Amino acid sequence: MRNMSPQTLLLAATALAGGVLAGPAAAATLSGKVIDSTGVRSLGGAELLLLELNRSARTDTDGTFRFADLAPGAYTLRVRYAGAATVETTISVPDQGTNTEIALSPYANTSLESVLVTGQQANLASSISRQRASDTVENVLTRDAMGQFPDQNVAEATRRAPGINVLNDQGEGRFISVRGLDPNLNSASINGVRVPAPEADVRSVALDVLPSELIESIEIKKTLTPDMDGDTIGASIEIDTTSAFDLEKSFVSITAEGSYNNLNGNVSPKGAIDFATRVGERLGIAGGLSYYKRNFSTDNVEMDGWDETDDGIAFADTVEYRDYDVKRTRMAGSLSLDYKLSDNTKLFARGLHSRFEDQETRKNLIFEFDEEPSAGDGDSASFLSDDGEITIVRDVKDRFESQTITSLVFGGETFAGPWTFNYQGSYSIAREKEVNSLDPTAFELGFEDPGAFGVTFDYADMVRPAYTITAGSETFFDPSSYEFDSVEGAVLGLSEDEEWAGKLDIKREFALAEGSLEVQAGGKVRMRRKTYDLTADIYDGFDGDYTLADVLGQQSYGLADVSPQGDPRKIRDFFDANRDLFERSDIDSDFESIVGDYDVSEDIYAGYLLGRYDNGALRLVGGVRMEHTRNTVIGNIVELIEEGGEYEGEVLDEDTLFVTPTSFKRHYTDWLPSLNLRFEAQKELVFRAAVSRSVVRPNIGDIAPRFLVEANDEGDREGEFGNPDLEPYRAWNFDLSAEWYFANNAVLQGGFFYKRVKNFIVRQEFEDITFNGVFASEAIIPVNGETAEVKGFEISYQQSLTFLPAPFDGLLLGANYTYTDAKGEVDGRIISLPSSAKNTFNAMIGYEKGPFSIRVAGTYRDIYLDELGGDAEEDRYVRDHFQLDVSVKYRVTPNIQLFAEFVNLNDAPYVAFQRGPGRDRLLQYERYSWTGKFGAKATF
Repeated sequence: MRNMSPQTLLLAATALAGGVLAGPAAAATLSGKVIDSTGVRSLGGAELLLLELNRSARTDTDGTFRFADLAPGAYTLRVRYAGAATVETTISVPDQGTNTEIALSPYANTSLESVLVTGQQANLASSISRQRASDTVENVLTRDAMGQFPDQNVAEATRRAPGINVLNDQGEGRFISVRGLDPNLNSASINGVRVPAPEADVRSVALDVLPSELIESIEIKKTLTPDMDGDTIGASIEIDTTSAFDLEKSFVSITAEGSYNNLNGNVSPKGAIDFATRVGERLGIAGGLSYYKRNFSTDNVEMDGWDETDDGIAFADTVEYRDYDVKRTRMAGSLSLDYKLSDNTKLFARGLHSRFEDQETRKNLIFEFDEEPSAGDGDSASFLSDDGEITIVRDVKDRFESQTITSLVFGGETFAGPWTFNYQGSYSIAREKEVNSLDPTAFELGFEDPGAFGVTFDYADMVRPAYTITAGSETFFDPSSYEFDSVEGAVLGLSEDEEWAGKLDIKREFALAEGSLEVQAGGKVRMRRKTYDLTADIYDGFDGDYTLADVLGQQSYGLADVSPQGDPRKIRDFFDANRDLFERSDIDSDFESIVGDYDVSEDIYAGYLLGRYDNGALRLVGGVRMEHTRNTVIGNIVELIEEGGEYEGEVLDEDTLFVTPTSFKRHYTDWLPSLNLRFEAQKELVFRAAVSRSVVRPNIGDIAPRFLVEANDEGDREGEFGNPDLEPYRAWNFDLSAEWYFANNAVLQGGFFYKRVKNFIVRQEFEDITFNGVFASEAIIPVNGETAEVKGFEISYQQSLTFLPAPFDGLLLGANYTYTDAKGEVDGRIISLPSSAKNTFNAMIGYEKGPFSIRVAGTYRDIYLDELGGDAEEDRYVRDHFQLDVSVKYRVTPNIQLFAEFVNLNDAPYVAFQRGPGRDRLLQYERYSWTGKFGAKATF
């Protein structure tokens, strides 16, 4: 089998679908739809059971269901949905089949008329129902019929689910870690299409590029079935936009919002419109537009090069005070077309485009020390220019980046008696573009003479080190003392990630004496290409006088006195007006422009066979998936040899750059079996067990055959390699869980998980190594580690307390806790896997009654390892984080709602540190303060 080509395997899968699935002619079919009693919304995730045959089905997101291969006759159909009263009805099925519609109402003991369709109650009911009905271990987040989603972007919304750790950037959730694993080990899709990554070197997608206003649901699938892509170890995050057939009535929703950042005092605008409508009975159109401009600031401190003198004085040889001001704009639009070609064929086309712009300016004060401090202790260090040069750098970063994600998918579903055909073609592309950045412009002042300069640092407050100038303060604060040193400009940096894909699934349903059996087979092709190209100019001289005094700005930093500072606008104007006077370093510019470039193609051919047995109480879904991967990897070996260095036996009389294009090809095949068991021991109690094998391919940048090297006249060669021989992560995943639906609109669940991961990847430092034929005195190379183990458990509770007497019947509660123990071995060291937090906890209390809706949410993430250092004392950790968010909504009329939200109300900072010397030492501190949002939403 290993010698079979992927094309042969796909043909074999198709033949299997045609042969094994062959059966008798189709019998009668019972189809229909489940809606809420108000006639507003279709109810996806409702569970249906034919009592006489013990056959079950689940409604799709548009509320439709289907029982095929039925003998004509009368049947009792039971329908169940969280928050709604169970319905039993008798349906007569004639020879030609029948179609029916079933309306569900809230429980009789609740006074909440709209519990099924609007607000927090609707979000909870939909999530619980879809989770209970699923084949896999998963969590679901949905919006209601009025378009309300619990959070501002997709990443932040997911932190409400158990086992989710959201990694922030500039105070906003961006990357999702599931069960303590690196975000690169998740997969993400929009409307069934894999989301490419705009960033140059990674696979993980920063999901803050997607506004929640355009999203219908997010499914976090923690176990795999054979019809799913096998490239996930954390979770498969499946994001769907709205379909008009998900709703029974047309609607238009308009939102206007302003947000206030407490750190910079600015108010930022946001607006959104989304709609859904039907044209006749067969065509549905849904879509939306969203615009959000966020102005905010960050105060930052970073320290590096921690060491300790023989006298026990701890010190950092580099200290930076960074003042960030960011303008972040997010624009997105979506459009969905659904068409019922006939009663048995549904076609769809969905598109989504998101643009994310980031204009960042940073003003920086840097202290750099060549020698050890002259005095101090474990909490302080004093430096004097008498002992060695002290360099003060004041630089300004002015960088603009834009990210775009475009996703297009066309497909359909056709029923033919007991047969179902699903087909889909898609195209997606992501780009990250950096244009005309000045990153950074540096002004430098060096103190070398005895008595010229002195500074003392106080480390007593780990996160806010203070400094005092003890000598040379007049020169230190004089902007004319800081002369131009260099400016690095990105003329154009462009990363592109593009994928074409197509798939076909064929399913045949067999009616059994009790229950049913489905046999399914299919194939999929994904053709991906990721490229990166940078053109950079580095200027290290100026023909004239240029000091910080020429471009002086104002301080807005709140942690220390960092004046004088440059003004980003004045620096850019000066650069544009005097560009001809700046002296370009050709060799440094060419080096930066070439070292990172690559072109990587990745084609994946997949085929699978799946069986699904369901007899009402017991459901088994199992089978095997094959994925064959082909890579073509193109990059450059770039060597910078300084004057006096030697290249191929020749001593060079000037700095010289040598570029050698290189490429590799490789292919490999993975067989990925899986089995999911769902057992409903009784009406309220569901047990699940799952085992699967999965594969995650290395980051694109890690396998590009690049060597970034610098050499000096002493023959030392230092740099970073790409490693095209990296093996993909391969993992066995085991899950065991129980779900107790002990009341209407309530669930208590818990589960254990275990993963054994082979070939996990780390970046490791080597000395005196020859790699891919190139020698380096020191090199950082991504390599495969040994086996890692991930184990832990999850507990989650959600409930709507509608059974309580008024006014307490509007209360909602939710809490979840996850424990993760993720360890692996690297070079003889047992480490926690990066981004692995042992403890995560989320809690929510809400109230929704009449026109009022209130929610208070707290999220906690434990300390985690971020990067490996040279030894355990130098490992980088991120401190634990607790964030408090509050939202309040008031419905003025049935169509108009006012709202206010407070994000990071407790001003939780970001803190990274290392374990020594002596005690925990700061590496990075950032504070963002809180953000308040206020606005109005109108729905018609």
